[in-house]
Amino acid sequence: MSDLEAVRKKRIQQMQSDQKKKVELKAVGHMKYEELTDEKEFFAAAKKSDLMVCHFYRDATWRCKIVDKHLQALAPKCWKTRFVKINAEKCPFLVERLQVFMLPTITCVIKGEVVDHVVGFDDMGGEDDFPTEVLAARLARVKVVEYEGGDVGSQMNAPGKGKGFVGHRREKGDSDSDSDSD
Repeated sequence: MSDLEAVRKKRIQQMQSDQKKKVELKAVGHMKYEELTDEKEFFAAAKKSDLMVCHFYRDATWRCKIVDKHLQALAPKCWKTRFVKINAEKCPFLVERLQVFMLPTITCVIKGEVVDHVVGFDDMGGEDDFPTEVLAARLARVKVVEYEGGDVGSQMNAPGKGKGFVGHRREKGDSDSDSDSD
């Protein structure tokens, strides 16, 4: 067998293995962005998935809708990671335990352990119209998603483009996010 045939055979085996893993992970909620209703669901999801991104949100916090759009775009592309959201107002025990004090907060969980929090938009340049790729790169830094650059969600790449996404520049005096304690 030539070197090229060996490389090809190894790559085919890797693709088959990835496809099998994809099917298994999809069965436990990967490749979509869904809401969890309570703390019990959060801990169960964290046990079933080695990698999980959880968005703590509140309906009244409009910046949370921006995060929703980005995570919706990432979920099918970053299939090894489970993407979920949880209403902070309905889960005060979890909010306190994980020290979520500002919304939106994205919690990064690896093998059941919280490894990082992305609070507000400061890590994405402090603007409301940041590209999805910037969030993907931020999450990849803590190894909760696999992302090596490139286009993640074309509808999110430019302010005001795509499916109803409207960018908003922060004005002087605008808070980066809403405090959970108000």
